[in-house]
Amino acid sequence: MIKTISLFLITNFAVLLILSVSLQVFNVPNMQFFLILALIIGMVGSFISLAMSKSMAKRSVGAQVIEYPNNDAERWLVDTIDSLAIGAGIAKPEIAIYDSPDINAFATGINRNDALVAVSTGLLENMDQAEIEGVLAHEISHVANGDMIRLSLIQGVLNTFVIVFARIVGQIIDRVVFKNQRGGGIGYYASIMIAQVVLGGLANIIVMWFSRRREFHADAGSAKLVGRNKMIAALERLQMAHSGALPEQLAAFGINSSKAMGIIQILFMSHPPLEARIDALVQERYMK
Repeated sequence: MIKTISLFLITNFAVLLILSVSLQVFNVPNMQFFLILALIIGMVGSFISLAMSKSMAKRSVGAQVIEYPNNDAERWLVDTIDSLAIGAGIAKPEIAIYDSPDINAFATGINRNDALVAVSTGLLENMDQAEIEGVLAHEISHVANGDMIRLSLIQGVLNTFVIVFARIVGQIIDRVVFKNQRGGGIGYYASIMIAQVVLGGLANIIVMWFSRRREFHADAGSAKLVGRNKMIAALERLQMAHSGALPEQLAAFGINSSKAMGIIQILFMSHPPLEARIDALVQERYMK
């Protein structure tokens, strides 16, 4: 947690410095107000979303937290996650089940000691215990690696840059193309809107690249906790299943992923193709 807070503070300072210099160089109007606004929207917004992620996740999928196990299956689930959390060195997360025929699970929360791990009824009904252990260890590894807050940090930084640099692009185009030295013309605002779409797409590619890398590391973490065979078996089961996706706001936190069809699709996927994940485990990549 201390490392995360330090990284957050250092990153914020660097972002402020770079953007402040950029706005001064390009003489963007209302510089101070706009810089504060960009940071609030870009950085603070991401962390507010993360802080609310557990409650939002429960509502979006209708997850029911297990306060006391009602049957043997729930008791096994709670005991398994408790054991994995101890092995990963994190506090016991909240454990929930949500009603869905899809084979999926996800983890979310503001830090490694205040997380939620939720699994679908479809996962519990269609996987054996060894495969479920692989999935649960994968989600626990996400929590232990601090993936949720790291992803929010990257998203927040990139959002801030997109907002500010779209305005800089608008200022340049307004002066160079539309010859408007006073600023604030129609070309200025139109250029900002277009630049935000383009830069937002590029930023999303970076976020999805990080998301795919953390999936490989979570798979490797699962292999260390419960063995490679269980994680591989879980991924192979996903290959055979026709599972749907989580809600958009939770997609990056789930276990499921679809087969990629091309390079463009891969760039915007939150998860690597299942074949690539299995191959990485077989070759023992990311496990050192």
